[in-house]
This record gives sequence, structure tokens and C-alpha cells, in this order.
Amino acid sequence: MAIRLLSDEVASQIAAGEVIERPASVVKELVENSLDAKATNIEVRVEGGGVRLIEVIDDGCGMAEAELPLAVMRHATSKLSSAQDLFNIATLGFRGEALASIASVARVTLISRAQDAERAAMYVVEGGKSTPLQAHSHPKGTLVRVEDLFFNVPARRKFLKKESTEKRVIEFLCSQYAIAFPQVRFKLQQDRHPSFQTTGKGDWIELLSLFFGRDTARQLLNVEFMEEGISLHGFISPFNVTSSHRNDILFYVNQRPIKDNALASAFIKAYHGMLMVGRYPLGVLFIGLPVHEVDVNVHPTKAEVRFRDKERIFAAIVRAVRRTLISSSPIPQVYPSLSGASPSAADLQTQQFATDGKRAIDPAWQFAHEEPEGGTEPAFDTSQEELGSGVLKGFVQIPLLRQIGQVANAYLIAEGPDGIYLIDQHAAHERILFEKMIHQLKAEPSSQILLEPVVVQVASYDNTLIEKEVDLLRKIGFQLEPFGGNTWIIRAIPAILERVSPQTALKAVLDELDEDETPLQHDHEAKLIARICKRSAIKAGTSLSPQEQEALLRDLQACEAPRSCPHGRPTMIHLSVDTLERQFNRKGPKSQL
Repeated sequence: MAIRLLSDEVASQIAAGEVIERPASVVKELVENSLDAKATNIEVRVEGGGVRLIEVIDDGCGMAEAELPLAVMRHATSKLSSAQDLFNIATLGFRGEALASIASVARVTLISRAQDAERAAMYVVEGGKSTPLQAHSHPKGTLVRVEDLFFNVPARRKFLKKESTEKRVIEFLCSQYAIAFPQVRFKLQQDRHPSFQTTGKGDWIELLSLFFGRDTARQLLNVEFMEEGISLHGFISPFNVTSSHRNDILFYVNQRPIKDNALASAFIKAYHGMLMVGRYPLGVLFIGLPVHEVDVNVHPTKAEVRFRDKERIFAAIVRAVRRTLISSSPIPQVYPSLSGASPSAADLQTQQFATDGKRAIDPAWQFAHEEPEGGTEPAFDTSQEELGSGVLKGFVQIPLLRQIGQVANAYLIAEGPDGIYLIDQHAAHERILFEKMIHQLKAEPSSQILLEPVVVQVASYDNTLIEKEVDLLRKIGFQLEPFGGNTWIIRAIPAILERVSPQTALKAVLDELDEDETPLQHDHEAKLIARICKRSAIKAGTSLSPQEQEALLRDLQACEAPRSCPHGRPTMIHLSVDTLERQFNRKGPKSQL
């Protein structure tokens, strides 16, 4: 087959396929142009899911009449002048391809008036073919009208989603830019019906409500973090406000919305030990970096970026989110249905979390081994900084509690300054054991030397497992020696398992090792420890002496994250004095006292 040069029209349509994937791609490019033009008002009008009409109107700086034909030519831009500028990009757009790509697959009308111009000009392009410039009446700013998208590439239309889906994507995209630029007034209208409108006054509740709804937005926690060369700010959910998927975690780098599964994993890692299996946090994080530290020239859609020091950014996200959670997350409250007062939406959500926590005793709530949808399993936070730093130890996690007694040999009752606390003894002991073992990973393993070594014979597959993971077993406190065949000598076990027989301790660990198909390294070590703690912790049904109850409470208060066990179940719930007074009719309109 002979090699031939493609026509400009075909080449433009091929290039357009990389930039303009769907109607939302057009909206994205046009809104970014408006923001780069310093617009304070942006109105987006859409019809037919963006296929029939997309119109973006702004009050930005506008374009001079002579620049309109240049604007729709490929690689024409006002934002770059040399290759070196690619490494110092401070604008949202920079490629000079957007308008040219749109004009090659749609009918485009461009009307603009520069700030110092006496009149506006109009320029029309249909499928890459233009008409002469015309004078036009228009206020200062720019209007771009895109009609009949993909009219000359009908095959592309067949791959679009349903109109309702395209409309949702456009609304989500406009919401992303509205929250990134809180001082800009956004208005979105779809099929002549308003979708949303912002005031441009920087009201974060208003903006966060676009993503999460007003009730959820009010519960989000404010994050502020500064480190040399990195700034982080935004909003995250407390551990009792969760989602069933990872799509409610949004990231911005220098106000540019981006997609990055690795950043999402770092965000989720900060919630380790606080969430139920299969639940994910919500959040909006703005990352500020020097422009030379991030490369945005990675993909035509500009939704992906590369970082010069990725690990440092990940660590900053974990630290910022973790500190905010530990200092701000509430203890689940009890709101009895018999109470005369109606709890708020936030109260109901906390009450539901407490109820789910009780259900979590069921084996179905145990750690899942499969990867969650959309990325790798959230890593465990085992860093010394997060579990043992002096900064975090400065936070008051739970109030000083006075031990009262035990109920059903499963729950401890304690009095605090503001009511009664019910502590799940098994979950609390899990948390205590987990943090002790995690700290041991950062130092010499704490082992309990046996007075008399114990000889154990294991199954052949367990023997293979021990040989493979003997270094890990030693790291967590076992001292093992081969004794020929499938026989091993146990000379020491982890100190926290001293109440368990050596044979039982080794078998418990081997059972957990056998469940994992992946190598137990890094966060997998913490997963293994969490499972060991679950098996080794005090079980429900165990009677504790007053001294043991008191010791459990003190050890729990010494934990850095005492409110939940390593698997995410709450260790305690709170019955406030206010709730007690309402229950006994001592408060409210019915009270006669």
C-alpha cells in the first residue's frame, strides 16, 4: 500500500479525537479558556446533552478582532512562547489545540470584544471551513457557540452515552471548576432549565453542596497543611460519613482538577483503621505546588499530571488528612428512638454508624482480600510519624474515663465528664494490641522468651509457608529454628501474645499468612498484625476483674486512634447527659421538674 500525506481536514479530525472525546470535553476546554481570560462570570448553556448546542459566555478580557481567525488555528496560543514555558505552566490551557479541534468537528460561532475595543467581532467556522469576519454587537468578553457536534463524523456520535449521561458528566465537570474558582460566578443551564448557579462569594457550603449535598457538606472537616514547597487545603469527611465508591475523592493541583489513583490511595491510607470494609471517605483536596514541580503536559485532555517528587506529596496528604481526623473526629453518639427530641440529619448519620458498628461483629465485616474497584487496596498507615509522633500525641482523643463495670461480659461501662461511655472490650483490645505491634515494627521486636522451647510439627504446606515468611515472623517477635522435616522449635513468641500457647500463636499467624495471596510487605504486614490482634484480643463473653477493666481503659486512652479498632468498628459509643435527661423527662417541654 502506497504512503500518502493526509489532508489537513482528516489530520484535524484525527487530532480532534484526542482532545474532544465527548460534549463534556468541549465544555471543559471552553470553560478553561474563560478562566484563563480572568472571567468573573461564566454562563454555560447546553442542549441535547451537548450534541445540539454548547454555548459558553464570559466577561473575560476578550480577543482583538484580528486574533479571531488565529484562535481557531492549530497550535495558536497566547499562553506559550517557547519550549521552556512548558515547564512553567500557570494557566489551565496551553496547547493551542482546543478551538481548532472543536471547529473541525462542529459548527462554531466565535464572538468576542476586547476590553479596550469599541465593538465586537464574529467569526464562524463549520467543519474547519471559515467565513469572513463580521462586526457584531456584544458586551466585553467572549461567546463561543458550538452546534451540531460531530456532524461531519457521524461514527463518533454512535459512541456517545445516553443524553442523560452526557448531561450528568457536564454538570459534574462544571461543578469541579466552580469549586476550584470560588470567586467566579458560574451558571449552568441544560435544555433551558437551570442546573445550578453559584454566587461567586466563596461560600464553601454552597460549593461543596454541588458534590455532596448540603447535609453532608456541613459535616466535612477543614484541612489546612503547609510544608516547604507544598500547601494543602480542602475538606474531608469524618470517619462516620462514607461512600460506597472512590469517586467522591476529588483532587486539584494548582486549581487544575486531576485524576490520580495513587493520590486517592494516599488519601484512603490516612483513614486506615477508621472505616468499614468496602466504605470510602469523601473529600476535596487542593494541592499547591511551584509550577516547575509538576508537569501538566502529559495527556491532551490535561487531566493527568506528573510530579517531580511524588512520594513527598503522598506523605503530605497522609499526614494532613490523618492529623485532621484524629483531632476532629467525634465519638459515635447514642440517640434513642424513645427520646422526645428529633435528632438532626448529622445525628442520624452518626447513630447509623454506631448501629453498623454493632453489626460488624458478623464475619462478613472482616477484612476483604480482593482489591476495591478502581485501584489497589488502601494501604495501612504504619508510619512512626502518624502513630507515634509528639504532634499527634498532643491531641486529646477521648476524655478521662472512670471505670464502672461490665455488661454481658462484653461491654465496659465508664463515666466521662459529659455522660456514659460503652466500650466494646474486644474492639478496644484489638486497637491496643494493634498499636503496640505496629510500634514494634519500627523498633526491635518485643518477644517473650519461653522457659522451655516448644517443639511443633506442622503440615507440609505450613512448613513451606514458614520457610517463605520466616523473616517476617521474626520481625513481629517469633524466634523459630528448623528441627528437621516439618518440625520447628519455638523459642520465643510476640510479647503481646504471651497469654496464648506457643502452638496456638504460631497456628493463628500461619492461618492469616495462608489467607493472603500477595507478598506480606509494607502495608500487608499491618494487615497481618490486624488479623492477629483480632484473634488474640479479649473475646466477648470474657469476664474481666475491676483491675483488668481499669487497665483496658487506661491502655485505650493511651492509643493514638482509640475510637475504632483496626478493622474500622467503633470501640465505644457515647450516651450524653443531655440524652439521659431527655429519656427521664427531665429536660424539654414535658419536664415537670
